[in-house]
Amino acid sequence: MSVSTHVLDAVLGRPAAGMTVRLLKDDGVVAEGVTDADGRCRLTEQPTATGPHRVVFGTGEWFGDQGRETFWPEVVLTFDVREPAEHHHVPLLLSPFAYSTYRGS
Repeated sequence: MSVSTHVLDAVLGRPAAGMTVRLLKDDGVVAEGVTDADGRCRLTEQPTATGPHRVVFGTGEWFGDQGRETFWPEVVLTFDVREPAEHHHVPLLLSPFAYSTYRGS
């Protein structure tokens, strides 16, 4: 299974570059990375176990680095892996006081 994300700042209409992102399974870190200039981060290309995984976005630190306030110190998205061979893309559309997500392709 590969896992990737794409984070967009909905207020500024730009990619959220430089945000830390972690992929967790149970209590362990599977992978971590930082979004690139386009707001994208490929967390892993390696197979991983079935079951629930969490993507944790460092939103509080990211907004703080820009001198902006946010209600979200972090955003945690939990998704269930049923087919380990499939690609899982977990995008985040972010603003200081709201966010949305969906299963991407």
